[in-house]
Amino acid sequence: MFLQIIKFVENCSTVPLDILHIYTQFCFGGRRQKKSPMEAAAEDEERPLLAHRFLPPQQEEEEEEGSRYTSDGTVDCNKQPALKQSTGNWRACFFILGAEFSECLCFFAVARNLVTYITTVLHESNAGAARSVSAWIGTCFFTPLLGAFLADTYWGRYATIIVFLSIYAVGMLITTVSATLPLFLPSSPDSNSGIHRVAVYLGLYLVALGTGGIKPCSSALGADQFDGADPAERVAKGSFFNWYYFSINIGSLLAATVVVWVQDNVGWTVGFAIPTVLMAFGLAVFVAGGKVYRYKRTDGSPFTRVFQVVVAAVRNCRLELPDDVSALHEYGGAVRLRHHTSQFGFFDKAAIVLPSSEKEGPWRLCTVAQVEELKMLLRMAPVWASLLVFFAVTAQMSSTLVEQGAVMDNRVGAFFTVPPAAMSTFDVLTVLVCVPVYDAVLVPLARRVTGQDRGLTQLQRIGVGFSLSAAGMAYAATVEARRLAAAPAKMSIMWQAPCYSVLGVAEVFTSIGMLEFFYDHSPDSMKSLGTALAQLAIAGGNYLNSALVGAVASATASGGKPGWIPDNLDEGHLDYFFWFMAALSVINLLHFIHCSTKYKT
Repeated sequence: MFLQIIKFVENCSTVPLDILHIYTQFCFGGRRQKKSPMEAAAEDEERPLLAHRFLPPQQEEEEEEGSRYTSDGTVDCNKQPALKQSTGNWRACFFILGAEFSECLCFFAVARNLVTYITTVLHESNAGAARSVSAWIGTCFFTPLLGAFLADTYWGRYATIIVFLSIYAVGMLITTVSATLPLFLPSSPDSNSGIHRVAVYLGLYLVALGTGGIKPCSSALGADQFDGADPAERVAKGSFFNWYYFSINIGSLLAATVVVWVQDNVGWTVGFAIPTVLMAFGLAVFVAGGKVYRYKRTDGSPFTRVFQVVVAAVRNCRLELPDDVSALHEYGGAVRLRHHTSQFGFFDKAAIVLPSSEKEGPWRLCTVAQVEELKMLLRMAPVWASLLVFFAVTAQMSSTLVEQGAVMDNRVGAFFTVPPAAMSTFDVLTVLVCVPVYDAVLVPLARRVTGQDRGLTQLQRIGVGFSLSAAGMAYAATVEARRLAAAPAKMSIMWQAPCYSVLGVAEVFTSIGMLEFFYDHSPDSMKSLGTALAQLAIAGGNYLNSALVGAVASATASGGKPGWIPDNLDEGHLDYFFWFMAALSVINLLHFIHCSTKYKT
């Protein structure tokens, strides 16, 4: 009798399932072991509301079909909804990480030794070479704005990377060929120095242009390979940013050791040819993964939508906001995409529906979704500003810490000497060690405590890095004070190693957290732009460091005093400058904590 009822209910979905539940309780209730109230509650919580066997066939097919495809709107190379089993995830990220490794090795192979190349080959002065290198590096971190705009507006991330990787490869080829020009034009170096210089800088600035399309798009394209609606893929996306930063530092390490050694001991032509070949190989690897990538559709110019909100809000500034926010233009569509927020309420005036007698247009009436996109960017602004101080601190590794190392004893053992600039290897090695440890050990432990998928939130990771940067500057100040007290005797340069290592750990927390934060919290149509903002923070931090060093040196050297940062550091107080940077980092950390506690997603 019981089996007949079961069969009847399976064939007739209109029969209430409670009838079957009551019948089974009546027939078998006496035979079941009595459960405690807590066990019963747990069992009820775990039991699905509707067993899969009772789903109508059509609904079963729809659920199975939906689980096969991504839920974030990504498509495959044929513009069809992306299948989870054959596209994206780590199978696609390996191609992206390979291309990023090639790009970073090429970038650092040029940047690490560019001052030496300009002074020894182009015969420019030290000051002129420093300005040239600063301008070139600054350009490398500003061009990502162009690449992000093209990717989000017109081409998409995949096409943008291919175009700019090609430009990058051409720039490296010109740079390599320019290194051979002195061999072919030896007769009149004065008349040919202009041609040589033009060729060198043409290649360099093509490289700077090429990197502008790769830096903002590669990490964003990699993150696109994971479906944010899938819990497992959402966790994997956090790991991707760790390994993305790991690949950057692998390229930096090989460039600073192997390639730089080849440039100094074999020749500039071979030293530039090696990364050029690797860049071409990286381009081929990236294109080979085209069939397994997941792609996001472009959605028009993000800058236009943002400016439309600003203009419309200003034009409607005299209007009163309605008491019911659902009266705003296309409020329902915004709720489906993201929640309406009351912060920066002035810009809600851009979505006030005008009387029918007034002329409407995109520059007078915007949707609530557009308004929320602008608010998302504004909410990220304080975090971005805090990053400037952090990257001003890390910029010490290529400026004042190198100068400090130059007046220390760089002998290690009886036969080995360490160039001051090579101490940054400790920073890179620390990153390479800490990224796997963080991903495999710290994240699972932190997840048990915090309940977060990634152990720590992105803002918490950034805050930890800020704290470590202040500690690194305090340690550098202590070392400098001891060095001055011991002068004219020299301290070992290895006393700098802990400072570089602490700053390396700080980068693991802040730099990776920054990339993940700007990707996740940027509007869906501005993911590349969000990554470009992270690159812009690095450039801004380096420029801030230059301004701080110049201002401190000028202010403290007045009245005939040598100042804190004189040419002869034994006569100055570089330790005061390091304490100043440590104090600035603490103030920046307090400001960041204040902003992060008020941050609303």
